[in-house]
Amino acid sequence: MLLLHLFTGCSDNSGEGIENLIPVSGSVGNEVVLYEANPRVFASSNALAAITTRLDEIKSLGTTVLWLMPIYEQGVENAVGSPYCVKDYKKLSPEYGTMDDVKTLVAEAHEKGMRVIFDWVANHTSWDNAWIQNKTWYTQDAGGNIISPEGMGWADVADLNYDNADMRAAMLEAMKYWIETVDIDGYRCDYAEGVPHDFWQQAIKELKAIKGDELLMLAEGGESALFTDGFDLVYGWNFAQELQDVFAGKSTLSALYKVHKQEYKGIPTGKQRLRYSTNHDLAAEKSPLEVYKNERGAMAAFVISSMLGGTPLIYSSQEVAYDRPLSFFEYTSIDWSSNAAYLNEYKQLMQIYDSSATLREGTLKTYETGNVASFYYKNEENGLLVMVNTTDEMLTVKTPIERAGDGMKNLMTGEVIILPMALSLEPYQYYIWEKE
Repeated sequence: MLLLHLFTGCSDNSGEGIENLIPVSGSVGNEVVLYEANPRVFASSNALAAITTRLDEIKSLGTTVLWLMPIYEQGVENAVGSPYCVKDYKKLSPEYGTMDDVKTLVAEAHEKGMRVIFDWVANHTSWDNAWIQNKTWYTQDAGGNIISPEGMGWADVADLNYDNADMRAAMLEAMKYWIETVDIDGYRCDYAEGVPHDFWQQAIKELKAIKGDELLMLAEGGESALFTDGFDLVYGWNFAQELQDVFAGKSTLSALYKVHKQEYKGIPTGKQRLRYSTNHDLAAEKSPLEVYKNERGAMAAFVISSMLGGTPLIYSSQEVAYDRPLSFFEYTSIDWSSNAAYLNEYKQLMQIYDSSATLREGTLKTYETGNVASFYYKNEENGLLVMVNTTDEMLTVKTPIERAGDGMKNLMTGEVIILPMALSLEPYQYYIWEKE
């Protein structure tokens, strides 16, 4: 079991940590790295085959779980191009390829040691889904008209009625279909909080009976109750927002540490929060380079999101520093060779994550060092210190006082130093040191 100890508290920028223990299981997070694949950035057609050809590159980023955004047949009526507008849960969209293509992708991912999860949209369907003929399967207004999910602005989809037992049975049968037919390993469940808890409890129990312990379920939501439903991973929404606010100068690292602690409060053994600096929703609005000011800011944010506890997520395109908003409603060409140095830096970071038992299984202590994130992992054999400048200015800060004088090896460069009492960091510079 992974135990993360989060230490936070106010200080005078002395670099001293204040103890506050949080137990967190690592049965998910200490071995899982997710890669979210948006098929529409891999190819304008036959994207599944294109993703398959890039599995080695995806694996080289430390990926253990490949998450495919929706690849089902999409609706046309009232549609805006969203893949989350599903016309047929059991039919693959020809835009992405064939059933043979998806079976090949899953089989080859398994051969390379990666699990594959599909994106599942259980809250609503397209308006031309065959289910729409069963009017009682959908939420209706006072006049008996089927409606879209209330308050969401999603006019392209119709809201499902989970009071209907037949609809529930059909939904669960469709979820089983892909596990039984293609051998996928679980689901990322879109808008999970829009679906009743008792449905998720039943669904996860029955899916686990098919797939066993290999089943991985990720909930798009923030409620801790989703863990009780059986989800292994739940979004760390508050952490992601706080991280953006830190880099925008609207919040502090103390607040970020506090959010981390709050998101892990009461989490059952074997569960984790998903940590990310971007994803398909965020990148559709702004590139990480805009959110975090530039390439170096985006990299610094990723270092924090991937190494300050939780399960790391990489969204297809961030590893090459794509610099524009990225719609998932249409094809966008990504030049995967456009920024080799940036890509290699991602690979090196995730190799450190994968190879460092101290980072993945140690105890975590955070320090108050102004606008420089400072945290230290330790186990019985080793220690690892991470420091990240979250600003576009050079900063000089006191190093964590109990670490000053330690021999440290820079895991990115191999350089060995004696950690000084104070340290200067260039804008968005970071260090990852292992104790010698």
